[in-house]
Amino acid sequence: MRIKFSYLLAAGLTAAVAGWMLTGQTIVAGAGDNENSTPPPAERKAKNGDAPFAVRVRSIVAEPRHAELEIRGRTEAEARVMVRAETSARVVERPATEGANVEPGETLCILDRGTREARVMEAEAALAQAELDYNASSSLSSKGFTAQTRVAALKAARDAAEARLKEAKLELERTVIKAPVAGRLESPMAEVGTTLEVGDTCAAIVDADPMLAIGQVSERNIGALRLGQEAAVELVTGQTTQGKVRYIAPSADPDTRTFRIEVEIPNPDAAILDGVTVLTRLPLESGEAHRISPSILTLNDEGVVGLRTVNDENHVEFVPVEILGGDTKGLWVSGLPKTARVITVGQDYVIEGQAVQPVVETAEVSQ
Repeated sequence: MRIKFSYLLAAGLTAAVAGWMLTGQTIVAGAGDNENSTPPPAERKAKNGDAPFAVRVRSIVAEPRHAELEIRGRTEAEARVMVRAETSARVVERPATEGANVEPGETLCILDRGTREARVMEAEAALAQAELDYNASSSLSSKGFTAQTRVAALKAARDAAEARLKEAKLELERTVIKAPVAGRLESPMAEVGTTLEVGDTCAAIVDADPMLAIGQVSERNIGALRLGQEAAVELVTGQTTQGKVRYIAPSADPDTRTFRIEVEIPNPDAAILDGVTVLTRLPLESGEAHRISPSILTLNDEGVVGLRTVNDENHVEFVPVEILGGDTKGLWVSGLPKTARVITVGQDYVIEGQAVQPVVETAEVSQ
């Protein structure tokens, strides 16, 4: 009977393994190859016993912080006046052009007068006749030839004629549409030949002096602002200028819980345009805070942001902090004592109240 080769190979391997095990030469996982190798974890733990967990700490001291509140927003003109027609007629002339600066009283659009001049002349003639009749009646009444009731009726007729004349003149004046305020004309304007109805727009005037920098401030920071506060404004165009806070909304937006603020910027030459993105910086009250690296922030079991520190008895403490802002060197936080030993390495492996072995962070390490 022939024996398969695979059986012979399996028997040979089994014999070889059994012979190697009988020699007593085994390798223990985690053990070093020689006496200078690092001991395995179990051996190191048994050797250390109950030694405190080592953490790296660094002492930080509160520093003066000159804070600024940065608000991103846009520019907005002081006023945008829509100059509308007060009568219906066709535009026959438009002396002003889009983009031009106008002063109060300058003509923007001239409408077709139609029969309005004739109505003024008719009203003037009616007034002259009413005045003549009233004067004649008054003269006769003084001599006793006319009743007082007729004099009163003619006086009423004269007054009515005066009112109709004023109305006719006002209707004629409405054919010349003038600028009510100073500013720059915005496109589009009514074209010559267009028929304007009552309420249709002849032109829009943008009053850009002063210009406003508009922004939204969170409810957490609104208490630090005040009317008249100085502000530095930087436009996306590269222009920089100064302004003052002139308006703080008395109530928050119900959707965003933010407050609208307006910073007034002088703009006599109209160099600052409406609708440009701006960054407004408002200086806040100076105070002391700690500058830290964001990497040492941690959370406690309740999800509160803070730092783990080591007290004088080398026990871990958790200190909640408030993030005030940041710069290129780190984050500014408040809530810590003036001087604190903060855990910079190992803070996520210890718990509050645990005894630790603090290892002071050297200057080389901190860099």
